[in-house]
Amino acid sequence: MKVEFAPLSVPLQRRLQTASVVQWVFSFLGLAQCCTAAFIALFFTRFWLVSTLYAAWWLIDREKPSKGGRRIHLLRNCIVWRYMRDYFPITLMKTAELDPRQNYLVGFHPHGVLAAGAFLNFCTEASGFSTLFPGITPHLMMLSLWFRIPFFRDYVMSGGLIPSDKESASYVLQKPEGGNLLAIIVGGAQEALDARPGSFTLLLKNRKGFVRLAIQHGTPLVPAFSFGENDVFDQVKNPKGSWLRRIQHWLQKIMGISLPLFHARGIFQYNFGLIPYRRPICTVVGKPIPVQKKHRPSEEEVDQVHQKYLNELSNLFEKHKAKYNIPEDSHLEFI
Repeated sequence: MKVEFAPLSVPLQRRLQTASVVQWVFSFLGLAQCCTAAFIALFFTRFWLVSTLYAAWWLIDREKPSKGGRRIHLLRNCIVWRYMRDYFPITLMKTAELDPRQNYLVGFHPHGVLAAGAFLNFCTEASGFSTLFPGITPHLMMLSLWFRIPFFRDYVMSGGLIPSDKESASYVLQKPEGGNLLAIIVGGAQEALDARPGSFTLLLKNRKGFVRLAIQHGTPLVPAFSFGENDVFDQVKNPKGSWLRRIQHWLQKIMGISLPLFHARGIFQYNFGLIPYRRPICTVVGKPIPVQKKHRPSEEEVDQVHQKYLNELSNLFEKHKAKYNIPEDSHLEFI
């Protein structure tokens, strides 16, 4: 006998979608601090053994993040991510096939405020990554700072996140069996300071480390642009040279993370809050750019591949921008 469940009502679906986004925003803004506080606080309670055992496990497992992490498919397939997908909604689109016998390095643009598209498309199965790219295992790089936080490190590793350092990247790209995709948000935390609706400014002109990495491993480069990534939050004006921008850069140098002053809507009202707007995000993955392997590429060779990457990324943007209501006179700006 087949049991059928009645579909959820639209109001309930919207509440669940909003709840899923609230927990995602919280995971970036407060979960790390809560994990640290819980780890320390447990030492002063009768549950002190929990933190003691975890500390011992942490010491033994300290190299795991840089060795590909520890993904948990149950969490990647959790229903909460599908509700988050439908909140915006978020979609993933491919323009070319990826050979599972090869490894790939994907440059993701733009960062946005909280990189919603990058997280959901590469760290969960909500947008159907494995269906679109069968035989490919995605990894997304994240600031190494987050992997030093107890409990939180295990949470981010479960989705396929790894530290943003050369050792972690090389471990993924040098696997001889292929079938691995390493996604790097090239603009990084600094680019988040320019994330606002209608902005197409990418911090990419002098960012060539990912290109050098691809050449050293002979890994094809794949450009990816996430349309709508900058539209889900507003940000307090912080033009270059302003006191706010100087403070943000100063804090970034100290902590390694940028602190954009963003806002959007609230949970129960639409005027002001930290919950993102319901605006569609579509991440378009371009075609691979073949790269010839060379252990020590010259600056000229890196510049040539970098320029080719910029051209392919621009072509990808120009080809698809009309589908997402981007004005004809809007173009990517590389700084």
